[in-house]
Amino acid sequence: MVHVIARCVIKEGSLEKFLQILNDNIPNVLAEDGCIRYEACLDADAGVGAPADPNAVTILETWKSPEHLKAHLATPHMAAYREAVTPLRESSTVTVVKPA
Repeated sequence: MVHVIARCVIKEGSLEKFLQILNDNIPNVLAEDGCIRYEACLDADAGVGAPADPNAVTILETWKSPEHLKAHLATPHMAAYREAVTPLRESSTVTVVKPA
């Protein structure tokens, strides 16, 4: 099992469009073989941790294996998603972790 933490900082004024594209794609991802979790999250102003960034979106993913994750990244719907959101993002980082 692997977990993915994908964090995107969205260009000012583009958050709503980014979330629409992302949320439209979530059912496609959840239907993929090996997908356990795929959830879009916004920063919470909880008073602990780093200050909330109103232009940040974090996608939390869990996959049965690294091979399932690699297959996910090669799907046509993810290619279309990347093409659609790339102009809306300031930056993005992806971290993959596994249970200890």
